Amino acid sequence: MLLSLRIITPLFALLAGVQAAFITDNCKLISHSDSEQNALHLLEPLTNQTFTTEGKEQDYSYIFQVCGDVAGMKDAGLVQKEKKGEKLVRIGNYTNTRAVRGSDWVLLFYEGGEKYDSHCSQEARKAMIMISCSTSTKNKFSVVLEENQKEEGCYYLFELDSSAVCPVIPSKLSAGSIFLIIVFCCLAVYLTGGFLYQRLVVGAKGVEQFPNYSFWSEIGNLSAVSIITYIFVSIYLQFWSFFSFMKQI
Repeated sequence: MLLSLRIITPLFALLAGVQAAFITDNCKLISHSDSEQNALHLLEPLTNQTFTTEGKEQDYSYIFQVCGDVAGMKDAGLVQKEKKGEKLVRIGNYTNTRAVRGSDWVLLFYEGGEKYDSHCSQEARKAMIMISCSTSTKNKFSVVLEENQKEEGCYYLFELDSSAVCPVIPSKLSAGSIFLIIVFCCLAVYLTGGFLYQRLVVGAKGVEQFPNYSFWSEIGNLSAVSIITYIFVSIYLQFWSFFSFMKQI
């Protein structure tokens, strides 16, 4: 029994660790920092999805994944696909990543792609993906620019609209407001459920359909008696004070 526990316990710990891991941890940062890692973690809802768009000239399409292999190419996070010949060109690797976070956006860099043939000093391709806040349920992916007319520093620029990077809006309701909402909801359920029960099950008519009518009727009568008693006592005390004052004169 003890041996079984020694074997099972590490297995449970291992499974828990696997479940808690972020898929975005597959991205390897060029220079690791907590801020960049946190920026990547914001993109977790976008993992295991493939985003595709057409190029400006429509001769190519671009395929993108967040920290995942595209088209079966190991470590390739963004590739260019030729429509005619089906040729794939690696634009950038998710194992060569940088991430910059703003208030409602994340700029993701994929570097270390396939080298240019003749232009851009034959440097390696790289991509920048601007992921901006959008409340739309549809994630829109599009190519913005391919800058390849320079000696160096060429890049591809893409845009992705997503709610994943939208800031969390704090609730403006106070604790008292939330309590009142709960009370009113409970009251509505009580009245609706009680009314239906009295009408459909008990067969009550008129005011008797009101749930616990007799109880609330007695409460109302007691309240009415209390109010009348209070009024008479107040009048009596006022007259008693007046007559006492007159006697002193």
